Formats: sequence, structure tokens, C-alpha cells
Amino acid sequence: MKLILGLAGEAASGKGAVSKYLQEKYGAKCYRFSDFLRATLGVWHLETSRENLAKLSLIMRQGFGEDVFSKALSREISKSEGEIFVFDGIRRISDIEYIKTIEGFKFVYVETSLKKRYERIIERGENVDESGKTFEQFKKDHELETEVGIRDLKKHADIVIENNGTLEYLYEQIDDLVKDA
Repeated sequence: MKLILGLAGEAASGKGAVSKYLQEKYGAKCYRFSDFLRATLGVWHLETSRENLAKLSLIMRQGFGEDVFSKALSREISKSEGEIFVFDGIRRISDIEYIKTIEGFKFVYVETSLKKRYERIIERGENVDESGKTFEQFKKDHELETEVGIRDLKKHADIVIENNGTLEYLYEQIDDLVKDA
């Protein structure tokens, strides 16, 4: 049976670290909800900023339905070989409504403090508008439409992973999750 893990958590909570560990240790196939958005912005030579990602996400959902991304990712899994799959970056309850019906699905919320997440986002500079951000600007980003409901997803999680400690502690929690699945 396939194990399908849907990951949610606020920006820089450690979803990527969880995905990377699952990929390296267990051979998981990882997909990010934002991969489709980043690819589309790239085709149009538009800046990959958090604001542009949010705008495009809103346009896609309004035009093609709230579950457009989860359906696309589910199709990717159905045609892929493997035992463990990761959907990284679930942002709304509508993202899990479709995929939670798939056998083997577990919804995982990665929780990290605001301060720790700010430090990580500055360090990684994944989006062009992040590396020079002040703490106040970082907090304001979470008022964007795409960011508002993420914290509310925690109450829908099958598992909550706490990521304020060491990598070793994070990895222990992930190993327990896979073992218990």
C-alpha cells in the first residue's frame, strides 16, 4: 500500500526538511503544491515572489476550482511507481478534501515558532523578495489570502510534528510517523 503524506505548515516551518528527509532515507517521491505555480511564472518570465505565487494560486483556483492543485498532484501519484509520496505545501482544507479519499493518505502539520520561521526564511532566500525582509514585513506576508488559513489546518491534521528543536528530533518524529503508518 502507498503511503501518501500531505504536509502543511506556515512558510519556513520545515516542510521542505521533512520532504528531503523522507526522500533521502525512504526514497519518497516529493511534490510541492507551488511547483506548478513556479513553473508557470517561469514560462512567463515573471518574478517568483510570494505575492506573484499568491496571485497565480488565486487565479487558478477561481478559474479551475479549489481542488485544481490536489487533482493534478493526485494524477502524478497515480502514474508513479513508489511506496511513499509527499504533497508538500497544503494551504487550504480544499487541498485535502480531494486527496484524503485516497487510501494511505495522512495529513501532517509541521509547527514552528514565528521567530524560528523568520530566521529560516531570511537564511534560505528562496523567493526573490525574502532575503532582505524585516520581521514586520515577514509578519505582514501572512495576511495574504493564501496564508490566512494555514494555521487553521492544524486541527485537521492526523499528525502534528513540532519543529523548534534539533534536526535529530525532527527526524525521530518522521521515523515514528513512517513506522506507525
